[in-house]
Amino acid sequence: MLNVLKRYFGYDSFRPYQREIIETVMHGRSALVLMPTGGGKSLCYQLPALMMEGTAIVISPLISLMHDQVSQLRSNGIQAVALNSSEGEQDMLTLQRECQDGHVKLLFLSPERLMLELPRLLRSIRISLIAVDEAHCISQWGHDFRPEYNELGILRQTFPQVPIIALTATADKVTRFDILNQLNIPDAQVFIGSFDRPNLSLDVRHGLDSYEKRMAILHFLESHRNESGIIYCLSKKNTESVAAFLRAHHIEAAVYHAGLSLLDRNRAQEDFLNDRVQVVCATIAFGMGINKGNVRFVIHYNLPKSIENYYQEIGRAGRDGAPADTLLFYNVQDIIQLTRFARSSGQQDINMERLSRMREYAEASVCRRRILLNYFGQETATDCHNCDICQHPPQLFDGTQYVQMALSAIMRANQMISMHTCIDILCGILSDEVNHNRYHGLKTFGVGRAVPVRDWKDYMLQMLQMGFVEVMYDQHNHLRITELGKQVLYGKRQAMLVVIRREVQPPKGKKRQPRQKELLPGLWNFMMNGPEEDKELFEALRLVRLRLAQQKGEPPFVIMSDKVLHQLATYKPTTLQAFGNINGIGEYKCATYGPVFLPVIIQYTSGSDS
Repeated sequence: MLNVLKRYFGYDSFRPYQREIIETVMHGRSALVLMPTGGGKSLCYQLPALMMEGTAIVISPLISLMHDQVSQLRSNGIQAVALNSSEGEQDMLTLQRECQDGHVKLLFLSPERLMLELPRLLRSIRISLIAVDEAHCISQWGHDFRPEYNELGILRQTFPQVPIIALTATADKVTRFDILNQLNIPDAQVFIGSFDRPNLSLDVRHGLDSYEKRMAILHFLESHRNESGIIYCLSKKNTESVAAFLRAHHIEAAVYHAGLSLLDRNRAQEDFLNDRVQVVCATIAFGMGINKGNVRFVIHYNLPKSIENYYQEIGRAGRDGAPADTLLFYNVQDIIQLTRFARSSGQQDINMERLSRMREYAEASVCRRRILLNYFGQETATDCHNCDICQHPPQLFDGTQYVQMALSAIMRANQMISMHTCIDILCGILSDEVNHNRYHGLKTFGVGRAVPVRDWKDYMLQMLQMGFVEVMYDQHNHLRITELGKQVLYGKRQAMLVVIRREVQPPKGKKRQPRQKELLPGLWNFMMNGPEEDKELFEALRLVRLRLAQQKGEPPFVIMSDKVLHQLATYKPTTLQAFGNINGIGEYKCATYGPVFLPVIIQYTSGSDS
């Protein structure tokens, strides 16, 4: 496995869980994989596809995403193809013949194309594994639910011996359970990687009007000159106006939304992928198809409709592991519009609940990363020091007693109460729910009368955000005490709460950009502990990469990632062997691109000015 990893992908070791997932699939067992965007999900099916007999079937939702994945695999010397409606009839026949002859290791299909090919092509080839990418699309609870995915349950019936691996970056507990049921793999092994993306800074700004937001964006972009980024907007109109504003200030910006023609959308995406524009202003229609590794920032011009959407969208930044910034703007008009959307949807209750959690995140007074991680079930007791709250911390007090009161009420009610009922119990309020279930007989009834109801709402929200309790959405929104919460309840851990301030705070200013060593001591160690990077060489290598990309008709990041170029500009390898030892350069890329990049590196190493 390590030999294949190094040969084709240029890495010396696996990321957490990758080896275990690959071994599970190679032993013929199905798996559900949850990893953040940029966390290495693709390798979990690509590497076993290379090692197993036959062809791996990869089900992917977008043609553009399939195209990028195929390009990157081919750039590593791996035979991969995509069958979709953009292929001509003759090309389609050629690709089908290559699959039947066993020359293709990975075959990418949309769900619609899969159903067309199922009766003939797929029954005529040896299938090694089936990978369902962006698997949250299969669930009615997923934020990008697609009815076409509903039919994928037939795969288990048609190919009972073939392992199925479902992969997604965002799925809460309800969605995960639904994915397993829809795919008919209830016994699949579930792997949940860390959702933490420490290289992403998190910043939220409240209450700015359109003019103030646009001025803030200009100021923000000053620290991201010539770097790629995405600005997500709630409406088509905003994408157009923000892009026009940026262009008026000499910033190359493209527009992407569902109201454009397919030709215009494809052009905008290609311009962005190929670094012909710096920024793309887009609605959420611009999402899963982006596999660009060097996106250095994501701005949300409006509040997203759910934490799942928000997390997926900020995940477009920093996929190469390098530091990247995220900025979220939020005001009351966003809430009004998103509430209208949620109430007119077919899933009003769950969409309103998800909007509520997104609003809580935006208005939070505790570490934003802790809120995100706890939302996805990853408990953490430490702050991140890379969000606006951590960098401008609120006043704290020892709230252990208050937390223990609430947790005790939940425990004595057998964890069968909602947040609202818990507050009724603490404040001694004889509500219908309290009377019906005789909760007024609990020892904790009225124990928190000295604290106003609205303060209890705030403290309970902080407890939820810090991971002391979780809401069981599929069990009438009952509260469940987490392991972290039990440590507080039984006196093994202190709980610090934020002092509640009712006055309106002015919008925070631009945060100080911490130095890379302060912020991310574990990232890019080659830059921190090794020699200093040659900035001029890096720019020269970028030009070489751009020329190669233009010749091959591929995005520059497919040729080499920014991270690899930074390493080349730091260590300056002058032999083919040393070039191949750079992390992220496999045998194929070494042989193909080494002779092109090495002369430039040697020129700078020798100090030549020619």
